[in-house]
Amino acid sequence: MELAIESRNVEMTPRWKSEIESRMADLQERHHDLIHGRVTLTKNLHHKKLANVAEALIVVTLPGRQTKTARKEDKTFEEAIRTAFDAMAIELRKHCEKRGRTEVRTSPIPPFRGVICKLFPKEGYGFILKEGGGEVYFHKHALQGLTFDELSDGTDVAFNLEEGEKGPQATTVHHPSPIVP
Repeated sequence: MELAIESRNVEMTPRWKSEIESRMADLQERHHDLIHGRVTLTKNLHHKKLANVAEALIVVTLPGRQTKTARKEDKTFEEAIRTAFDAMAIELRKHCEKRGRTEVRTSPIPPFRGVICKLFPKEGYGFILKEGGGEVYFHKHALQGLTFDELSDGTDVAFNLEEGEKGPQATTVHHPSPIVP
């Protein structure tokens, strides 16, 4: 990782520089994907009445042109460096957690196909003979874009399947999409 260390309105001391290099190495040990880091120490001359005149700014670059920034002000540069690196560690941890939660989308499972083989309109359920064999139960509430009155023995349907308490059951039943060669 490339590291740039600079100071504004204050002379960089070897102690601050070694502290920054050490803390950046610790960050890189935990986060191997860091590409670039820049640390800027600034003495704020405009706020003489403020107690916090030391500022540490840390910017790191991650893959995909992402950057994370931490800026902290304190009374001393040592404290400003420490709190800025602590804040950056938190930012990078959140980034990793968020990236770890990203769901991988898979293509949808194509629905099963079959034909209606048994209907019980008064009870509101029926059975589908699945392609390849086997009967699948369905309830009238699983119908999508269809009504129970439209169904008859031999009607082609597409359906999604899950294991029910008494065997396979259709979670949705709908018109089959045309088969494209």
